[in-house]
Amino acid sequence: MPPKVEKEHLNVVDIASSDDDGDAQTVARKKASSLGERQLRRNISSPEIPQSSGSITPPALPSDETLDSRSFWKAGNYVFGPTSKPALLEGALEHARVHPKFLHSNATSHKWAFGAIAELMDNAVDEIQHGATFIKVDKIDIKMDNSPGPALLFLDDGGGMDPVLLRKCMSLGYSSKKSNTTIGQYGNGFKTSTMRLGADVIVFSRSTRAGKATQSVGLLSYTFLRRTGQDDVIVPMIDFDISGHWAEPIIYSTHDDWSSNLKTILEWSPFSLKEDLLLQFDDIGPHGTKIIIYNLWLNDEGIYELAFDDDDEDIRLRDEALREATTKVLKKTVELQSHISYRLRYSLRAYASMLYLRKFNNFQIILRGKPVQQFNIADELQYPKVVTYKPQVAAGSKECSVETTIGFIKETPTNVSGFNVYHKNRLIRPFWKVKSDGSVIGNGVVGVLEADFIEPAHDKQDFERSSLFVRLENRLKQMVHEYWKGHCYLMGYQPPGFAAKQKKLLANQHNNSSNLPAGGKQDSRDLDVPDVVMPEGDLASISVDQLCEENIQLFMRCEEKAQKEKLT
Repeated sequence: MPPKVEKEHLNVVDIASSDDDGDAQTVARKKASSLGERQLRRNISSPEIPQSSGSITPPALPSDETLDSRSFWKAGNYVFGPTSKPALLEGALEHARVHPKFLHSNATSHKWAFGAIAELMDNAVDEIQHGATFIKVDKIDIKMDNSPGPALLFLDDGGGMDPVLLRKCMSLGYSSKKSNTTIGQYGNGFKTSTMRLGADVIVFSRSTRAGKATQSVGLLSYTFLRRTGQDDVIVPMIDFDISGHWAEPIIYSTHDDWSSNLKTILEWSPFSLKEDLLLQFDDIGPHGTKIIIYNLWLNDEGIYELAFDDDDEDIRLRDEALREATTKVLKKTVELQSHISYRLRYSLRAYASMLYLRKFNNFQIILRGKPVQQFNIADELQYPKVVTYKPQVAAGSKECSVETTIGFIKETPTNVSGFNVYHKNRLIRPFWKVKSDGSVIGNGVVGVLEADFIEPAHDKQDFERSSLFVRLENRLKQMVHEYWKGHCYLMGYQPPGFAAKQKKLLANQHNNSSNLPAGGKQDSRDLDVPDVVMPEGDLASISVDQLCEENIQLFMRCEEKAQKEKLT
């Protein structure tokens, strides 16, 4: 679709920001991304362990900004002055207002930045039903307050949003997603996720509804609201009708209000010229949505939370503990840190590879220009077993059954275990450990299941603590014990109670030998002892496979002996 050019018949009026309820209410929505330039190259001493790429220079802050105002967990502490209460129109009802601080407190539901990014990916995945074929996630450089800085971008080719949908999306708690297959349902994910990642977000969306093609721009700027002392959430938005040869502004009240919204967007977004603003639609195509999140949050050290320079094909979370541990690490630690169960904590590419249970047929997640390869750990299990669980749902609810694939994980440290629990195809709890800490039972046992019968929490990183959840947890514990009892010997472990059985067996053998007459002999077939006693110094020369085979043989002989005792 050729780019639309706006007619130059509208002049921008220099007036204060509009408070019109139709054009400025509360927040914005989904995805965005365009391909940013790669400026920094990979600087990692090991391909498996992320390292800090030398000294990191904190970004320059504007004169009226402090580190606290740019650190997410402190950004809600600013002091605002007294504000005047607007007079009510005659006959109008007073309405509840939302203070800008609520945007910050609402976003704290995301403790983990990757959880916020996943919310925006979910929005694109939900657009598959409207023809979406990709979601691009990337980093670009922008200039704000005369200082360059990174911005996070998302771009999809879904159905897009018309002016009505964009305003509904920017309203708190509204959701039009009522399908059993869509991931989003609370109408809050966009607001919490964008504000968790950065202080400001601008949304561009194109859509065609009922034969009318439109493009819209919406700005949610915590920086604007805070610096101008607003006591209500104001979101300037502008819309265009692009059905013809020109991008015609859609006017809801007056030209002055439309121009005021445009002026606010140009002043507080990375695009100070109207021409630059409209150019952002060029890579969207005839339909889709693009989001740019800027003024990204800093950590307590004044460094960006998200690291873009450690790997130019990934986005990572800065991990101070891991960076310190790389100076001197044990072999076991290195093995653990190289496994995906650990890497998904700091690598967006690793996390995105496991984020959705079923592989897409005609949809891709493209992270910094490279497609993410989807990965299901159930395909990598040794001695897999499928266990069916039928949860006790509420009376009147449709009965359901859940299939859980469980097995031993391949070539991994023994302390990796747990269940990857999905809800409507989306990963909610990765490697959920249900076994007791310190117990050898369940070491290396991993399971995968989709639990659509329980509801996820609002941040989609856990489940609501309902009775169904508690019963599921107990069933998974039982599942681990049952699988371990029947399969642990295949990995060289002694089954539960094996030591007691062996001790009892040896005691019986001793009693039998003491009751023999003088010079009597016992049938060697009744003696369950190894044919060869290996000296302790030679144990190191025995391979793991040999130990596993000996354990299997010993286990089978003990079971056979126990059966004989039951019959006598």
